[in-house]
Amino acid sequence: MEIEKVSSTVRACQSLGVPRATYYRQQLPRSADVATTPKRPAGAITEVEKSEIMAELTSPRFCDIAVPAVYTTLLDEGRYLCSMSSMYRLLHAAQMMTDRRRQVLRKHHPRPELLARGPNEVWSWDITKLKGPAKWTYFYLYVILDIFSRYVVGWLVAERENSALAKELIEECCKRQSIKENQLTIHADRGSSMKSKPVAHLLSDLGVTKSHSRPQVSNDNPFSESNFKTLKHRPEFPERFGSIEDSRNHCRDFFPWYNDEHHHSGIAMLTPSDLHYGRGPAILAERHQTMLKAFASNPNRFGGRPPKMMDLPTEVWINKPIAKGVTGIVTLE
Repeated sequence: MEIEKVSSTVRACQSLGVPRATYYRQQLPRSADVATTPKRPAGAITEVEKSEIMAELTSPRFCDIAVPAVYTTLLDEGRYLCSMSSMYRLLHAAQMMTDRRRQVLRKHHPRPELLARGPNEVWSWDITKLKGPAKWTYFYLYVILDIFSRYVVGWLVAERENSALAKELIEECCKRQSIKENQLTIHADRGSSMKSKPVAHLLSDLGVTKSHSRPQVSNDNPFSESNFKTLKHRPEFPERFGSIEDSRNHCRDFFPWYNDEHHHSGIAMLTPSDLHYGRGPAILAERHQTMLKAFASNPNRFGGRPPKMMDLPTEVWINKPIAKGVTGIVTLE
């Protein structure tokens, strides 16, 4: 009998085109007096009580007092209106829980996007600390480099960070590189020397465009940071310098090596001075001829394919613009 009952139920569901769970619910008897609205909790705050609580919270006595203080003060007086969570809910509903402190409206700083297609178009400069002989003593290294060639056009070591020294260094580098008006952009972070009036006035007089990184964005000045990393990761870089003259002597050795001997991976393994002064194409052509001779003598070492000549960089960006529809390396169609 039970099997016949189940079979009849299945046939009924198939004929009606409804699931069995729906069919069973339709067969249940419904009471006409079943309440269709949810019951009000016995401890719910009435509208009259809400008005009384809000009047107390917004009174001159409590309008500037935190909810826990209001709650405990009323308890000390022998009064209980509601829980602290209920007070918070009522204040939130009335939009009276916003921060009353003055909010800082930070200025929007645009993302710097700088392009260099050759030397002396965009320079980057920064200041780094070199540890002195005692704890909390430092010497300050100023470095200006060309982002296209990575060539350090000027540097100095001083006992302090000073805008007048920065002005003198920039002016001397511009003279040495024969910078013309409206030829150069100089990029830096937002340090006090970088944003100082002497430096700003000098750049204006020279016809040089200034550019600054965004606040608290470390990768807006990557070329200067990379140069400092190369300096401080050299084996001969000391833990501390005994004097400011020791730090200057170290830099007198490092920067000629960096400019004239260091084969930089970002510029086809040329030295910065080779690319800066236009010797790069000839050097790459000579390297390619050497590779072709090696290929002719033993093609199997090259997989039977003649080697290709390395390409010179044609453009260098600080924050290259992201094309529309491109996220990372995935193109959105």
